[in-house]
Amino acid sequence: MIKDVPHRIPARLYTDPDVYADELTKIFYGKHWSYVGLEVEIPAPGDFKTTFIGERPVIVTRDQSGEVHVLENRCQHKGMRLLQAPFGNVGKGNRIVCAYHQWCYKLNGALVGVPYRNGVNGKGGYPPEFKLKEHNVGRLRVACYQGAVFASFAADIESIEEYLGPVVEPYIRRTFHGARLKLLGYTRQRIRGNWKLMQENLKDPYHPALLHAFFVTFGLWRPDQKSKMLTDAKGRHAVMISTRSTGGKNDEVTAGVTSFKEDLKLADPSIIDVAVEDWWGEPTVVMQTIFPSVIIQQQVNSLSTRQIIPLGPDCFDFVWTHFGFESDDEAMTQRRLRQANLFGPAGYVSLEDGEVIEFSQIAHRGYPQGEVLAELGGHDAEATDHMVTENMIRAMYGYYKDVMRS
Repeated sequence: MIKDVPHRIPARLYTDPDVYADELTKIFYGKHWSYVGLEVEIPAPGDFKTTFIGERPVIVTRDQSGEVHVLENRCQHKGMRLLQAPFGNVGKGNRIVCAYHQWCYKLNGALVGVPYRNGVNGKGGYPPEFKLKEHNVGRLRVACYQGAVFASFAADIESIEEYLGPVVEPYIRRTFHGARLKLLGYTRQRIRGNWKLMQENLKDPYHPALLHAFFVTFGLWRPDQKSKMLTDAKGRHAVMISTRSTGGKNDEVTAGVTSFKEDLKLADPSIIDVAVEDWWGEPTVVMQTIFPSVIIQQQVNSLSTRQIIPLGPDCFDFVWTHFGFESDDEAMTQRRLRQANLFGPAGYVSLEDGEVIEFSQIAHRGYPQGEVLAELGGHDAEATDHMVTENMIRAMYGYYKDVMRS
């Protein structure tokens, strides 16, 4: 049982710069695993990806032995960001070279070369006590799990399996199910809202049938479906699970709901051409919110990770990485890509999520003395077999409160 969970959240938690600075230290740079990518994004030796944990730039690399590393994207000489491109390969030398003064590092972060170390013509150079090994790039703890890559600045963090916990971890394993992934593409948006609002949005089964006309009308997500709302034992992660229905009118669900459009028709119904996959079992939707930085999505045949990158108390980048499996035939790949149009910055569904988060941030900024009410379904954080609850939001803020007070 998760105890002492808040059901009123102070609005200043979304706007206060001091609170945000504390979050970076205790959450993003503390004892938490942050998502940084998929292994399929760096398939070959020498490949790299640049991203962020909190506001700190990091590099995900694959070395010659195939091992994945996550490094601070910061030269140890002048502090310059080492790599600028979002993706690439370091080339035949398998070295990361700083453009400023050409300090040279291995793909595991080891410093191996410094220009003019011994001076020129007997003049200058570094002092005798200068040691290369004392100036390696900072290395993070790395966990590669089911094709996803997580990293942490904490040296003594628990394993990724322990971090996810026995309630949430099986659903992530279900989504990836040991299959070889195929990268399908990216969408990216900048949302002018607090990063926690996106964590809340994906722990909130209350809004989809009220905000999203597509969901309630066509039966992709609505409260008359069979569902479960789960959290891990600490309350930080959550899983929303549901089974698709045929949609349509249901007075208990749709009466008076302005987003329900009984006459709404699709010019191209292939957008919801759903094919049941062997690994699903019964659920057609499983949304896994892993605190603090990622949502792992299965919405019928659409699969993606959604990375949260905070940019201050009132802004974050939201990066969608769409994927399938190498075993997919061309028809399934096209189906996944079509259904991905539900999501992303201009998605038939997700466009509305980004908009309401920005509207919420505007109001929080104007009324920092206000509070957010999270009392649907009661005051506890227990698992439910229905969607009419805010239990997962309460659970997250119970955990958040403990971390921030530590």
